[in-house]
Amino acid sequence: MPVSIKDVAALAGVSVGTVSNVLNRPDVVADDTRRKVLSAIEELGFVRNESARQLRTGTARAIGLIVPDVSNPFFTDVARGAEDAASDAGHVVILCNSDESEQRQDRHLQLLAEQRVHGVLITPVEAPEPVQRLRARGVSVVLLDRHADVEDTCSVSVDHRLGGTLAINHLLAEGHRELAMITGPLSIAQCRQRLDGARDALVAAGRDPEGLRVIEVNAMNVVSGRNAGERVLAGTRRPDALFCANDLLALGVLQVMVRAGVRVPGELAIVGYDDIDFAAAAAVPLTSVRQPSRLLGRRAAELVLGETQSPQEHVHHHVVFSPELVVRESSRRFR
Repeated sequence: MPVSIKDVAALAGVSVGTVSNVLNRPDVVADDTRRKVLSAIEELGFVRNESARQLRTGTARAIGLIVPDVSNPFFTDVARGAEDAASDAGHVVILCNSDESEQRQDRHLQLLAEQRVHGVLITPVEAPEPVQRLRARGVSVVLLDRHADVEDTCSVSVDHRLGGTLAINHLLAEGHRELAMITGPLSIAQCRQRLDGARDALVAAGRDPEGLRVIEVNAMNVVSGRNAGERVLAGTRRPDALFCANDLLALGVLQVMVRAGVRVPGELAIVGYDDIDFAAAAAVPLTSVRQPSRLLGRRAAELVLGETQSPQEHVHHHVVFSPELVVRESSRRFR
C-alpha cells in the first residue's frame, strides 16, 4: 500500500494536521517539528496525493502557457523564464502550442480550465473572446508579448515599434539605401508593430516609408526565410539591406545568400529580431534586435501568481520592456 499522511504522522510523533501544515504552510510550523516531519517523509518515501489536494482546494498548483510556436527558440526562452518563477512558487507550467490557430487555442483554454490551473499566460491569436471567457470563469490571465487594451487584465510585452525603428536606423547609419523587410503574416500584431517602427525610422530620416519593400511570408521560420531569400535573389532590383521580423527568417535568408555566393554584409546586410542563441553562432554572426525573452516569461508568471494568491489586493500591471540592438558582422559595412 502507498505510504499515507497518517504513516508520516505516526513516525514523526505528530498529528496529521501538523504534517499537512508542513506540506502546505511550512512557515507556521516550528523548525524542530518541521525537521522531524521532513525526516519521516524522506525515510518513508511519502509522496503527497496531488489529485486529492486538488479536489479539496478546487485548483491545481499549475499555470498554463500558450504560445504560437513552441519550436521557436524565443518562446522556449520565454517558457524557461515562466518555469523559473513558477518553480520558485511551488508550481509547474503546462506548455501548449496554438500554431496561431483559434480553434487549437480554444481547445487548450478549455483543457486548462478543466484542469483548474491557477492561471494562464497566453500570446493570443487575435480574437480576444476566449481570453475574456476564461476570465469570466475566474481564471487569472496575463497576456504575454501582447499589450492588453483593457484595464482588468495584466500584460507583459515589448515595444516592438521601437524595435523596428532601431533596426532601420542602424541600416541607414551604415549607409544602406535600398531597404526591404521580410515579415511574417501582418495579421500578427508584433509583425505589424515592427513594420510600423521601420516606417517611422524612414519618415524621421526624410525618406518615403512606402519605399520600403515588404516581403510577407506565411510563417516565421527558417523555411519561410529561405523562400523569402529566393524571392530576393529572383528580383530585378535587389536591396542592399534586409530587416527580418525574427531571427529564424533571417537565418533562412542567410543560408540562401551564402549558397548563392552573395557576400554578407558586403553585398547584402541582414538584421534579425529576437537575438536567439543561434544568431551569434550563425555562419555570419547576425545583428539582431534583442528581446528580454526569459524576463518576459518570468514577469508574466509572477503577475499571474500574484493575482491568484492575493486577488483582492492585486493591481493589474501593463509591463512594457524596451528592446535593444545587438550589432554583429551581418550588418556592418567594411570601412
